[in-house]
Amino acid sequence: MRTALALFRSILFTIAFYGGSVPIVIIAFIILPFSRHRLQGMARAWGGYHYLCARTFLGIRARIDGEIPQGQVLYAIKHESFFETIELLRIFNRPAVVAKIELSRIPLWSQIARTYGMIFIDRAGGAVALRAMMTEVRRFVAEGRSIVIYPEGTSIPPGEQPPLQAGFAGLYKLAKLPVVPIALDSGHLYPRRGFIKHPGVVTYKFGEIIPAGLPREEIEARVHAAINVLNDPRRISS
Repeated sequence: MRTALALFRSILFTIAFYGGSVPIVIIAFIILPFSRHRLQGMARAWGGYHYLCARTFLGIRARIDGEIPQGQVLYAIKHESFFETIELLRIFNRPAVVAKIELSRIPLWSQIARTYGMIFIDRAGGAVALRAMMTEVRRFVAEGRSIVIYPEGTSIPPGEQPPLQAGFAGLYKLAKLPVVPIALDSGHLYPRRGFIKHPGVVTYKFGEIIPAGLPREEIEARVHAAINVLNDPRRISS
């Protein structure tokens, strides 16, 4: 019975969110050549719409543990599901986001995302792809925008703690920004692969700000530990 109810709620959520997203994307594409500022406002509204649908149809709420910094920083976020990829548009102030190259192949949306501040990275592209990412990062840092990266490189099942991807250390060195590590536990409610979603609370745990300029081994160790504090396998299975 519980699974059937979760399935029904997931169907309603899918219809409401994706159905409502279509006109948002179309409007964003129309205003694309005219106003980048309005585009950023629409992105935040889209994040808010996603959260409204998640609360209304799925019974999923978000809780922030800690304080969101006001200055320009590098956010290093645990990534477990699609949930946080849209949430960050709602929570943060116009962040530039490092994302996988596959997303750049979505018609219309990819052009909007690039203009907004999405930095697409080809993980298989080697040094050429890394240099292209760094060029984009320099531009957005110069504009005063915070940068968001998923340092493990992709979405991770709950409880797993893979090493950080090499690109994180390079971005940290280039950006010269303090790092805010963020742990979360979205995967057990909003699975990375799987249609059925479940009610509950997703926690974003903001770690202590880590200063810029640390050696690679130290920054990687501190970020890895901080983004995984909610992902103890014993906690996931309980």
